[in-house]
Amino acid sequence: MTDESNVENEQQGQRPGDTTANAHADVNVSRRSFLTGTALAATGLMIVPRHVLGGPLHTAPSDRLNIAGIGVGGMGKNNIRALAGENIVALCDVDWNYTDKSFRDMFGEVGDMQARLAKAETPAKRLKLQDEIEHTKLLSQKYGSIKRYTDFRRMFDQQKDIDAVVIATPDHLHATLASTAMSLGKHVYVQKPLTWSIHEARELARKAKDNPKLVTQMGNQGHSSDDARLINEYIAADAIGTVREVHAWTNRPLAYWPQGIPRPLPRPQPDASKWDMDAVTDRLANAMAGNYPLPQGLAWDLFLGPGPVVDYHPVYHPFNWRGWVDWGVGAIGDMGAHLIDSPFWSLDLGFPTAVETVSTPFDNASYPMATMTYYDFPARGDRPPVRLTWYDGALLPPGLEALGAGQMRDGGVLYVGDKGKLVHETYGDNPRLLPQSLHDSVGTPPRKYARIKTSHEMNWVDACKGKTQASSPFSYAAQLTEVMLLGVVSLRAGGRIEYDAQNMRITNRPEANQFLSREYRQGWTL
Repeated sequence: MTDESNVENEQQGQRPGDTTANAHADVNVSRRSFLTGTALAATGLMIVPRHVLGGPLHTAPSDRLNIAGIGVGGMGKNNIRALAGENIVALCDVDWNYTDKSFRDMFGEVGDMQARLAKAETPAKRLKLQDEIEHTKLLSQKYGSIKRYTDFRRMFDQQKDIDAVVIATPDHLHATLASTAMSLGKHVYVQKPLTWSIHEARELARKAKDNPKLVTQMGNQGHSSDDARLINEYIAADAIGTVREVHAWTNRPLAYWPQGIPRPLPRPQPDASKWDMDAVTDRLANAMAGNYPLPQGLAWDLFLGPGPVVDYHPVYHPFNWRGWVDWGVGAIGDMGAHLIDSPFWSLDLGFPTAVETVSTPFDNASYPMATMTYYDFPARGDRPPVRLTWYDGALLPPGLEALGAGQMRDGGVLYVGDKGKLVHETYGDNPRLLPQSLHDSVGTPPRKYARIKTSHEMNWVDACKGKTQASSPFSYAAQLTEVMLLGVVSLRAGGRIEYDAQNMRITNRPEANQFLSREYRQGWTL
């Protein structure tokens, strides 16, 4: 860390998996030292007294949950903001320099949020922005005084007041951290995708079933939306008839994180006259390779976790890890939790019997620039089989423009029924029937699903307090994650796989079963 006075080194012996001194850093920063020089002053941010905050922020102290966050520099900070009305008792991250900057940036956005609030077009948007503004202000008041850690194991050893844990680390750490928290009797909220491997998803589902008092939730926030329920109601009302075909697409990773790139390692210098794919790839790898110093304060060994040992490179951390097989599960693992979720839920798809992924070149290190995955789901009762096709990297279903949905290039889902079609945007947003005449004639379908009046995070908190049921518990989320990850398994297997879900086995390519799990690095267990 840059401020030596704010670092308290662990006095305990080295733990399994710790190979750097940074892994032993436990950081304490005072509220004053954090707020000094931040963008809060620039925005004129005022800390709102607790008594003037209404709604979900006005919670009696005795009714607040004690929550810890692990991995809070990215999406985790938004999860923690949504939970600001509870007791945030601990935060843990492997890179506090990056995380502090991330929170400062968020606190500095209040002015922009207030400007957007003034221009909000609908009551729903105004309420959402107002909620975010109030939560941001409240969290800014608390942030500097929250106990912080670098090593999650030390946090669990020392912090005995934790009721529940939010996990928003890179994907490869989700299962280990969630399993540890559950073994300690903590409720858990895990960002999507639930796990890195299918075996891990099965294990977390089993552990949740064996511990029914623990409340679990995966962070696919669209699952708690009104629109997601409206989609289900359209399908239940037979608005588009029998569905045999579904298309889901996203422009990720395009414009978000790089994929289809070589590992940044020195390679033999290609002949100057050669500019084929191999020669160009070698040049790219050499151009990226370099002895990049480990950023001060980054506990790289803890970042690596159960995965293999790889030298630090800025193309891996803090964001681009998602495109690398060692730590992420690519676009289908990232966005499938929002897009495959919709048909998986509304059509009750269950597990596929066959999956095939085709892609741009794949080097088994960085996921391809673009993929298409074909899922074959069997008949369910009186419902016929369904073919679901996944597209990423700017690939799109054919005929999207002709359907009037061409503007949805960033992501969406198209259901094809024998009476018409249903299309919606990412997260289940804005569902509508096609053609427009069908949408107008059907109107609003009968309401069959209760709406969730809070955020996805607060739905989990309310479930922890026994007030409701979690929207996306592990019993559901693990199955959805398994479906998503079968696309990754097919990619890594190099062809079509036939899947026996009951026994978690690939039957036509036995060698591909190795991709259902991973071998953990010494010192790490599930």
